[in-house]
Amino acid sequence: MLSIQVHSYNKHCIHLRWILCLILSLFTTLPAISQSRVRHQTSLSDTLLKLKEVTIYSNRMQKKMSPVQILSGKELEKLNVYSVADALRYFSGVQIKDYGGIGGLKTVNIRSMGSHHVGVFYDGIELGNAQNGVVDLGRFSLDNMEVISLYNGQKSAIFQPAKDYSSASAIYMQTRKPIFKGEKKNNLNIGVKGGSFSTINPSLLWEHRFNERISSSISTEYMYTSGRYKFTYAKKDGYDTTAVRQNGDVRMLRLENAFFGKVPKGEWKAKAYLYNSERGYPGAAVREEPGKFRHQDRQWDTNLFVQGSFQNYFKPWYSLLANGKYAYDYLHYLSDPRLDVTTMYVDNHYRQQEIYASAAHLFTIYPWWSMSLSNDFQWNTLRADLIDFVYPTRNTILTSAATSFDFNRLMLQASLLYTHVDDNTRTKGANAGTKNKYTPSVIATWQPLTKLPLNVRAFYKKVFRMPTLNDLYYTFIGNKDLKPEYTTQYDVGITFSHTWNNHWLKSLDLQIDGYYNEVDDKIIAMPTSNQFRWTMINLGHVEIRGLDAAIRGKWGFGKVELSTLFNYTYQKAQDFTDPTSEWYGGQIPYIPWHGGSIILNGSYQTWSCNYSFIYTGERYEAVANIPENYAQPWYTHDFSLSKTFQWGKTGIRVTAEINNIFNQQYEVVQCYPMPGTSFKIKLNVML
Repeated sequence: MLSIQVHSYNKHCIHLRWILCLILSLFTTLPAISQSRVRHQTSLSDTLLKLKEVTIYSNRMQKKMSPVQILSGKELEKLNVYSVADALRYFSGVQIKDYGGIGGLKTVNIRSMGSHHVGVFYDGIELGNAQNGVVDLGRFSLDNMEVISLYNGQKSAIFQPAKDYSSASAIYMQTRKPIFKGEKKNNLNIGVKGGSFSTINPSLLWEHRFNERISSSISTEYMYTSGRYKFTYAKKDGYDTTAVRQNGDVRMLRLENAFFGKVPKGEWKAKAYLYNSERGYPGAAVREEPGKFRHQDRQWDTNLFVQGSFQNYFKPWYSLLANGKYAYDYLHYLSDPRLDVTTMYVDNHYRQQEIYASAAHLFTIYPWWSMSLSNDFQWNTLRADLIDFVYPTRNTILTSAATSFDFNRLMLQASLLYTHVDDNTRTKGANAGTKNKYTPSVIATWQPLTKLPLNVRAFYKKVFRMPTLNDLYYTFIGNKDLKPEYTTQYDVGITFSHTWNNHWLKSLDLQIDGYYNEVDDKIIAMPTSNQFRWTMINLGHVEIRGLDAAIRGKWGFGKVELSTLFNYTYQKAQDFTDPTSEWYGGQIPYIPWHGGSIILNGSYQTWSCNYSFIYTGERYEAVANIPENYAQPWYTHDFSLSKTFQWGKTGIRVTAEINNIFNQQYEVVQCYPMPGTSFKIKLNVML
C-alpha cells in the first residue's frame, strides 16, 4: 500500500519547531523514533494535496541499506510449505532446526548466532518468550500471511520501535490487509487442504468493509495430522530398516480478528490472536533398537495476545508511531516414565504474561535529514509449579536515538540503543539485579555511478542478549550471576536492481554480502556435581565468517511468465571457547559449510506451476568434528501445479503438491528423521 502526500512549511520556522519538538519529546513518557526516506511524505510547498491511494504489488528487492530477503504474495502461496519455518528455508544464511515433521519443534538460526539472537515480529510487534527466548515458528501458518521478510542487522528505516534495534537479525511476518475492488464490501476465501499423514486443514478468511475508513478481517483454521510417516535408516550392524514415526500428531486451532482504520494523515490497526494446540513430541529414533521406546511426551499450548498500532504524520516535520500489546501464554508439558522408561516424570505448567508499550517519534529536519527517538517498556512474568521456583518478574526499558542522512547516491544511518533490565523474585536475593547497556549501530549505502543501478552497502552493529528467565532462575539449573551474550556484526555487500520494458527479461535483482560475526560470553549448560544436575555458565566465544548471495529474475515470453529465485550461503562458524580443547576452532554443530535453494515459478493464463529445491551441505552433529559425528548433505525437490476457474463471480483454485519427490531419507537434527515423499491437495473458493 503506497500513499503519497505533499506538504509544505516555512523554512524559517523549522529550526524553532525542531527545538520545541525535541524538548517536548524529552518529557514524554514513551518517546520514540524512525523512518529512513521520509521525503515520500514531505516536501516543500504551501498546500496539502490528497492524492488517490495507489496499491502497488512487487516481489522485487527494493533498495535497502541492510541485507533483506523477502517472500510475498503469490510466491508464498505457491510454495509447498506448511508453516513460516518451512518458508524460511528458502532464505540464504538461515538454518532451521526441525525436530521431526509437522509436529516437531522448529527454531531458526540466522548466520550461526543462535535462535536467541533472532527477533520475530508479527504485524510490527515482537513475539516474546521470556521463559526460554525461543519462538516456535512451526505454529505460524501461511494461510493469512502476505509478506515474510528477513533483515540482517536491522531494518533500513529509523521510524520504528526501540525493540527493532535490539536483535542481531529479525523476521517480520506481515498478515494480509483487506483490499476491496470497486464497491465490493466483502471478500470470502474458503479453503481446505488434505494429504499424507491423515492431514486435514480447513481454513476461512472473511474481510468486510464497514465504510471507506474502517475494515475488518477474520481468519481461522484448524489442522489435524497423525504425523505418522515411514522412514529408513542404516543400523549400526550394517543393514537398512524401516520404521514408522510415532507420537507426532497435532491438533491445532488458530483464530485472528483484526480491524483497520484510516484517520486524517494516518492509520490504525488492532488485532486479537488465539492459538490452541495439543501435540505429541516424537522424540529421538533409537537406532540400536528401533521401536523400543514409545516417546509419549505431550504438550498443550494456549497463546493469546491483543495488540494495536497507531501511526500519524501530524506535521510535515513530526510523525508518531505508537504500539501496545498484552500477551498470555500457557504451556503444559507431560512426560510419563510409565509410557517411556527413558524419561523422568514431568507434569509442569507454565504461565507467562507480557505487557508492552512503545512510542516512536520521527523529526524531519530537512528532506535529506531526519532523526528519531523511541522508548519501549516491557513487563514479563513467569509462573510455574516447580519446587523452589522463585517466580521472576522482569521490567525492561529500551530507548533508542537514531539519525538518517539521504544524499541521493549516499545514505547513512546511525543509532544508539540503551537497555535497562530489572529482575525481581519472590525469594530474597535470588534475582540477577539490574543491567544497563548501550549498543550502537552504523549503516551506509553508496551508489558509485549515477547511471548504473549498483550499490555498495555496509553495516556495523553491537547487540547483547539478556539471559532468559530459564537461564537465570530454572530450579537446580539457573545461574543468577550470568552475564549477557554480546554479538558484534560486520557486513559488506553489493546490490544490483534493474527493470526492462519490451524485453523478455523483465527485471533482475542481485545481492551479495560478506560478513563476520563474533559472539562473546555465550551461555552454555555444564554439568555440576553429577550428570543429573546442570547449570548455566558464560563460556563461549564463536567467530563466524560467511557469504550470502541471492539472484531474483522475472521473465516474459508472450503469455508465459516465469520468475526465478536462487540463494546460496557459505559459512565457516568456529568455536574458540577453550584453547586447550582438542576441538578448538572446529565447526559449530549443525552449521553446514554450503547451502542453497532454488524457486522456479511459471504461469500461463489460468495455470501455474512451482518447483523448489533445497540443499544443505555436509556438517557435524557435535562439537567434535570427527567421522562419527559427520552428517551427509541432504536435499529435497518439491513441485506443485494449480489451476484457477471462474464461475460467475466465484473464483476456484485447485492445487496439487508433491514434496520430497525422490523420497530422500534425511535428518535435520540427529535421530529426528524427516518425512519422505508426501502429497497434498488444496481447494480454495473465493467469493
